[in-house]
Amino acid sequence: MNALVEQAHELSEHIKTKQVVADFGVLGVIVLDKPKALNALSTDMIEAMQAILDSWSDDDEVKAIWIEGAGEKAFCAGGDVVMLYHSMQETARGAVPAKAHEFFTKEYKLDQTIHNYSKPVIVYADGIVMGGGLGVAVGGSHRIVTERSMIAMPEVTIGLYPDVGASWFFNRMPGRCAEFLGMTGARMNAADALFTKLADFMVDTNDLVELQDAILSSDGTHNGLTAAIQSIQAEQQVHESRLWVYHELINELMAPVDLVDVVQQFEDFESEDKWLSMAAKALVNGCPMTLHLVREQIKRGKHMSLSEVFDMEIVMSTQCAMHPDLAEGIRALLIDKDGNPQWSSASVSEISPEMVEQFFTPPQLT
Repeated sequence: MNALVEQAHELSEHIKTKQVVADFGVLGVIVLDKPKALNALSTDMIEAMQAILDSWSDDDEVKAIWIEGAGEKAFCAGGDVVMLYHSMQETARGAVPAKAHEFFTKEYKLDQTIHNYSKPVIVYADGIVMGGGLGVAVGGSHRIVTERSMIAMPEVTIGLYPDVGASWFFNRMPGRCAEFLGMTGARMNAADALFTKLADFMVDTNDLVELQDAILSSDGTHNGLTAAIQSIQAEQQVHESRLWVYHELINELMAPVDLVDVVQQFEDFESEDKWLSMAAKALVNGCPMTLHLVREQIKRGKHMSLSEVFDMEIVMSTQCAMHPDLAEGIRALLIDKDGNPQWSSASVSEISPEMVEQFFTPPQLT
């Protein structure tokens, strides 16, 4: 193992690596190893992964990368939002929270590195995949989900917005799925992930050993890895995707031009389907500013490159850290756990275009 990978270990005890000899050369393995915290990303974990990927990109022996999460519960449940909360609490009003800005900057650099990596990146997205975890997973060249995958961008509950490149991958989803997922934080299964193009393959967890053997026996090229995974992948029925089953209804619910009317439709909405009911409740009780930001990020990101999307999102995320809703949302959910956030605006009708524009205005960095 070379010096940079060893340094990455020193950067974080929660990132494990190994190099596995395959028929095609070496498969570099990265394990997010913080299972008690559902492998949630901290700044040091992000720095370690960045150092490893930078090292392996220049290593001719390493032909492909495999990324997984430790334990059976989660690939990665998101970022360290409690750290974000303390960073905001330590910062004077109107100033940029330094640790939060650093976290977002390094996180988005890592996500972009995975998207643009020169070698195949296989992501085994088993279990919970939320927020920052999806940011890591979605950039892979070969994105695998399982029958245990539970995927979501639930930022509406904490006063953030779907970041980590969502402004880019939301625009590649069918119909109005993106607005629905962003405004409700609705949970997706494997079939939903395939339907929304967040994943490429579904493999049963019982077939993991066979999957790894097939990968190690392949030629290591993009097409060779695709064929190897396809030889093991499970038959996935589109009717198991709730986003597909309720596609027309979702399009109708998200159709109104005025967000006030969208919220009203969800307030009036009744369903015996638990998944839909939970989604409606999350939107109605979620952060009103987030609802505006979701619609605006999709609109602005429509014709942006991936790099331009991340440039926009670092501005948005830093502004979220400078505004009160993010700290209040984290407080209510994870600090005091009272489940009663007091949003800065009581409804979407109170939010003007000028207020939304602030979140797209680069802050003054000291």
